Amino acid sequence: MPAFPAGRQVLPRPDAADPAAAALDAREQREAFTPVGPVPPPRGAPNVVIVLVDDLGFGTSSAFGGPCVMPAADRLAADGLRYTRFHVTALCSPTRQALMTGRNHHSVGMGGTTEMATAAPGYNGFRPRSAATLAQILQGNGYSTAAFGKWHQTPPREISAVGPFDRWPTGEGFDTFYGFMGAEMNHWYPLLYEGTTPVEPTRRPEEGYHLTEDLVDHAVDWVRTQHTLTPDRPFFTYLALGAAHAPLHVGPEWRDRYRGRFDHGWDYQREQTLARQKELGVVPPDTELAPWAEGVPHWDELTDTQRKLGARFMETFAGFTEHADTQVGRFADALEELGVLDDTLFLYLLGDNGASGEGGIEGSTVEHRLGHGIVDDPEEMVRHLDEIGGPSTYPIAPAGWALALNTPYQWTKQVASHLGGTRDGLIVRWPAGGATGGGLRYQFGHVIDVLPTVLDCAGIPAPFSVDGVAQQPIEGTSLRATLADAAAPETHHTQYFEMCGNRGIYHEGWMAVTRHGVPWEMVPTGRRPFSADVWELYDLTTDWSQAHDLAAQHPERLRALQDLFLVEAAKHQVFPLDDRVTERENPRLAGRIDLLGERTSVTYRGGMRRFTEETTPNVKNRSHAVTADLEVPAEPATGVVIAQGGRFGGWALYFTNGRPAYVYNYFGLELFTVASTAVLPPGRHEVRLDFDYDGGGLGRGGTAVLAVDGEKQATGRVERTIPYYFSFDETLDVGVDLGTPVTDDYPVLDNTFTGVIHTVRVDLAAGAELDGGLHRRVLGAQ
Repeated sequence: MPAFPAGRQVLPRPDAADPAAAALDAREQREAFTPVGPVPPPRGAPNVVIVLVDDLGFGTSSAFGGPCVMPAADRLAADGLRYTRFHVTALCSPTRQALMTGRNHHSVGMGGTTEMATAAPGYNGFRPRSAATLAQILQGNGYSTAAFGKWHQTPPREISAVGPFDRWPTGEGFDTFYGFMGAEMNHWYPLLYEGTTPVEPTRRPEEGYHLTEDLVDHAVDWVRTQHTLTPDRPFFTYLALGAAHAPLHVGPEWRDRYRGRFDHGWDYQREQTLARQKELGVVPPDTELAPWAEGVPHWDELTDTQRKLGARFMETFAGFTEHADTQVGRFADALEELGVLDDTLFLYLLGDNGASGEGGIEGSTVEHRLGHGIVDDPEEMVRHLDEIGGPSTYPIAPAGWALALNTPYQWTKQVASHLGGTRDGLIVRWPAGGATGGGLRYQFGHVIDVLPTVLDCAGIPAPFSVDGVAQQPIEGTSLRATLADAAAPETHHTQYFEMCGNRGIYHEGWMAVTRHGVPWEMVPTGRRPFSADVWELYDLTTDWSQAHDLAAQHPERLRALQDLFLVEAAKHQVFPLDDRVTERENPRLAGRIDLLGERTSVTYRGGMRRFTEETTPNVKNRSHAVTADLEVPAEPATGVVIAQGGRFGGWALYFTNGRPAYVYNYFGLELFTVASTAVLPPGRHEVRLDFDYDGGGLGRGGTAVLAVDGEKQATGRVERTIPYYFSFDETLDVGVDLGTPVTDDYPVLDNTFTGVIHTVRVDLAAGAELDGGLHRRVLGAQ
């Protein structure tokens, strides 16, 4: 009987047939039975590590000429290879789905982020079972598998205590998961999962806690345990950090390493970075800076206050990035200490898209404001200059720095048409396979090439059946030949790109592109038809950075590439094109199924917590009521009855000094509080908050009425409300406010209600107000 029936192309391994029992007594059985053992990996299969950092950009890392010192990347590149023409998609979830499946993101349902899913096949947010993940394949071939950090591939309605869990990391091939499920996370007060169980850190920022360090601690602990228990079994570790995605959270000692180093501004930084890139050889000597993005001011056009703020935002970004990379180095050190680093195929992806331009012209100390069209006043922000990066802020840097961090290319994250949105550095180290010596590779590559490359290096064939489901073709091509041979022929000849209507097509050195939107545009002046988009043409064999548009000189070639885009887009489920962003956030408008559907009343019990925004009643833009059945203790009650969101936007019903109160936090800019003046006596009570929405549009105000046992206690105005999303990382909790507090009336974390909560019911009035999707960018921060 072969060790692996079906030649590893049917997963999981088919059960082997044992001989029939031929004796009554085990001692008389002549033909021995085969003990059940682990799945054997291929002989000589390497360990696999994939590290993915977020929102970085080609010109960010010191390994690719950028201003952010990344010692681990430098070290791995010096003893490995740097791929200079490696590409991703232009947003988080699509890149991650493509990375894990080896298929284009629309082919596996991830045409946008998970929060932007629609009913269209290329955009529904559900990985088809015909596209097994890299983790499933390696797990089925005898690997130990673990994922740490950001996931952002599970449909939002499935991120709850009832699942289903087959699209969580542990359902997609990982034995172990520790991290967060959505787009971004507060690095000081994160809400995490271990497997599918919600967990919170055991330490706090004042005790030295930081999320990136926590993630790497868990990764190091896991690989040490795996090596101790099963040293002969290869492992696959996927370490996906939240850095350097907003919020830019890092200690001042890291930020201050860069004090004054960006006072020269983003224009000069581009020149410095390009010069360094030429010295390193990651771009050709004749590379030019691509044109500056329209609508973004140059550094010398800013006020002194704007420049001071801009420099501080970039200092924070750089410190955040260096801190994250230093933790990656700590993980590499742990592998070296175990003696397994040289037996490990180590892939370090320096970005899942280009650097983010969603910070707009000014940047912001609270990212969510920008998504709702609120621009921070520089004069106000500068008064909090030294707080940027700390727990009281949720920062994102200005778009000008994103353009500089994507040097030498045009545009930023979201813009799939131009290389600033899609080209990122890749470092590969694997001495056994020839990936060593500090070499450079110039072959065209794409994130869908990672899976076939890993399988090729591990000696594992692509399965044609997984869990009984026939597999769709893998669309990437292996880069293994390039590991040992810098002159290996290019195998990835054609690649389409699309995100939010921005589109491009690469074919054998030429690229045709059309940009449809602007990432930092809050409210477009009107709908732009796709037929009005202007196509550009670039010869990337002579124009590395898309600096010279040749559309006028080569109209026939442009037309041929446009036709090729139509063919590729139809093949991979790109149509119908969808440039909606905010509108797709609303399940009803997007056409996807909401977890709560048409329900207008939900009852929670005491102790329930960690409900994400798409698994809770939507109280925005409509009248609603919150009714709590609770018992007040003998001493004056304190603590939270129910809260949604946190310091940067949300609402809470709570007690302070025995008095019930309600607060609405408008993006941390204004707090509207309605509080009783009477201390509730001990015993069982009903505390009710009625919110009467003004109507007439989105984000309008309302009247809040607080009542106890049917008697009105207080009335107050909430002058404005949050129209779209309270938070990407905070949750709704009953009996406590996890993460950051909605109000400083109660402390961080130590705010559990001191009485007993029986139920809290949320009732929604019918007819929430909806808009037509004019606001583009609430979900641009994904």
